Amino acid sequence: MVALNAKTLDSLGEVPVPAYDRSRVRVGIVHLGVGGFHRAHQAMYLDRLMNEGLALDWGICGVGVLPADAAMRDALDAQDGLYTLVVKHPDGRYEPRVVGSIVEYLLAPEDPEAVIERMAAETTRIVSLTVTEGGYNLHHVTGEFAADNPDVQHDLAPGATPRTTFGLVTEALARRRERGVAPFTVMSCDNLQGNGDLSRRVFTAYARLRDPELADWIDRTVRFPNSMVDRITPVTTDDDRAEVTRRFGIEDRWPVVTEPFTQWVLEDSFVSGRPAYEKVGVQVVRDVEPYELMKLRLLNASHQALCYFGYLAGYRLVHEAAGDPLFATFLRQYMDLEGTPTLSPVPGVDLVAYKDSLLERFANPEVRDTIARLCAESSDRIPKWLLPVVRTQLASDGPMERAAAVVASWARYAEGVDEQGEPIEVVDRLADQLTAAARRQYEEPLAFLADRDLFGDLVDNHRFVTAYRAALDSLHERGARATLESLVR
Repeated sequence: MVALNAKTLDSLGEVPVPAYDRSRVRVGIVHLGVGGFHRAHQAMYLDRLMNEGLALDWGICGVGVLPADAAMRDALDAQDGLYTLVVKHPDGRYEPRVVGSIVEYLLAPEDPEAVIERMAAETTRIVSLTVTEGGYNLHHVTGEFAADNPDVQHDLAPGATPRTTFGLVTEALARRRERGVAPFTVMSCDNLQGNGDLSRRVFTAYARLRDPELADWIDRTVRFPNSMVDRITPVTTDDDRAEVTRRFGIEDRWPVVTEPFTQWVLEDSFVSGRPAYEKVGVQVVRDVEPYELMKLRLLNASHQALCYFGYLAGYRLVHEAAGDPLFATFLRQYMDLEGTPTLSPVPGVDLVAYKDSLLERFANPEVRDTIARLCAESSDRIPKWLLPVVRTQLASDGPMERAAAVVASWARYAEGVDEQGEPIEVVDRLADQLTAAARRQYEEPLAFLADRDLFGDLVDNHRFVTAYRAALDSLHERGARATLESLVR
């Protein structure tokens, strides 16, 4: 067994390692929110480029924004930023590679000044983000920046040390402006429709609260490319660590496991250059929207369609539920009849083949993605991924009964007790509020749906309410499986 670090790279046997001299890599990208997905996706693409002798001036400095990110900092520091990326193929084959594109890691709560100065440095040309759907501080219904957030208010106080993403990034941009240094590009890689446009809106909104002239400069000079990112990356478990050691003889504190499929569609809009991503499979395009809507409304919304029904029916792993013909049929009917009609043509994509591939990916038994992961933070996901489908279908008088049933399955799941009477851990920033409302719905059937901050005016729509109540009543009276059987035709 070999502990992974820069000194042991030549001792890892047949596992591919960086072919480039990491001592020559210079930071060009600061990434906020280094988790499994970033390391399976953006960092992986950059490592591919570096292995071709390119982009050595685009190394990544990872940044942890939350105190809990100290665990990632400690793991990466001990391994000189290296980690093992393991692709799990459906046939049981494991494909490992050591990735070396992350060359520095800073923890903002411990040293915010170091983070700000790293972003303010002229050599930093991109600041990228994977801060989750909830990290953009948006009001669920209005979509506007929530200026009353206590952390935002803290950062806006004169002389405050920033502790939010907005405060850190905006302070770095302010320093670049003061020093006559060109701005960096802000590149969101989160699962949000129009993530670049959204980033522009929230960062300029924050900056306007701080300094209107700075906000105007940001709006005028900073680029915020839209992107669509896709790779199923489950949370790393102790079993994954043990398997990396057993199969490859590597002691890795925080490896990443992922599926074979990967896709990144990126708008070509950068202010100070970018890596040649297109040389390693990234689709660099003028308009990302058709691709992102395809992904959000088919893949992400289908995950929501699967997870609550699946959990209530007793499944705990995604591939087990996706391999059930009843669930697979339900997902395909949602995609075909409700999700797909809301999409515009997607250049170069066969939607039938894409939907086939989704069902195959969900059913990959090696990935072992958990249903609990898909059920987490639903209040940030359902409004952004599924409800746009509902509203589009209602406006066109199209079918939305399956999507309504998914919302009902979330309401049933949020009660916090499964069909066997066992407790459910509802992981959501609004967990207490959601569970309280869900437990009232036996006496008040619309108690959960009545939250206008989450659902807007859907509670006033007779057609949606009828479908929602039918599904919720069936879930209470007959259970998840029987409810699905009544929806599948």
